[in-house]
Amino acid sequence: MRFAYHATMCAPAFYLPLARAAEEAGFDSFTLPDSICYPEESDSQYPYNGTGDREFLDGVPFLEPFVAIPAMAAITSKIRFTTSVMKLAIRQPVIVAKQLSSIAVMTDQRFAFGVGISPWPDDFAACQVPWEKRGQRMDEMMDIVRGLMTGDYFSYDGEIFQIDSMRICPVPPQPVPMLIGGHSKPALRRAALRGDGFIHAGGTLDDLKLLIDEIDGLRKEYGRDHLPFEYQSMGVEAFSLDGIKKLEDLAVGEAIAGFRNPYDGTPDTQTLEEKIDQINWFAENLIHKSR
Repeated sequence: MRFAYHATMCAPAFYLPLARAAEEAGFDSFTLPDSICYPEESDSQYPYNGTGDREFLDGVPFLEPFVAIPAMAAITSKIRFTTSVMKLAIRQPVIVAKQLSSIAVMTDQRFAFGVGISPWPDDFAACQVPWEKRGQRMDEMMDIVRGLMTGDYFSYDGEIFQIDSMRICPVPPQPVPMLIGGHSKPALRRAALRGDGFIHAGGTLDDLKLLIDEIDGLRKEYGRDHLPFEYQSMGVEAFSLDGIKKLEDLAVGEAIAGFRNPYDGTPDTQTLEEKIDQINWFAENLIHKSR
């Protein structure tokens, strides 16, 4: 079992010392969320906290992952970084491919790309990207990013994107894993058909089993069940040895540990020292005892 630390949108000044502390304690990965902006007026609903309330995002600091990750990678040497998840469909695919390949090269491939669409029309409006056909946009973007990161000349003629033959340089020697987030039926199909893994955004163990069973069935249907695939899960199961064993039994490869609930609207008042103490407690009582 691999273990990831989720900083849950803490103070920006904490990220570098937390990355160093997580690596020293024995965490395998450090995950970062993604959010572009918070609209002053919106009737959009958040799908993952059970209430639909978005107010918890107002004033919460979200660092741009493609900026934060190189800074953290520069002061670490082993820990992997993952976006959990980046809203891919609101971005421009050629620019993303260039950013992604640069990060992979500069971090010696210590990066996995967790991606999702974004559940909010506000994000698309802010980035001046159509909300319509967002699923098709996401699929084409994944194709383009993968194609450009081969280092070969690549062109694309899709429903949404048309790209003349080009190549980018440098690219990493191995493809960057692309992990899919989202619990909707289209997200599960996308993970099975196009992804190298799936990121579970929380819920019960029974819910997780259903999601894994569905993805595994779809991967077999699509003829992709022979390819490498990783499951990541965020939830309370990571905070007990019994829970970790249950995740392992479901073939979950990485347990994501977040030490507070960022969705309940409670401000983060923990000091950096308190957060590092939590990291060390988790490592001593769970990481080292489960291996």
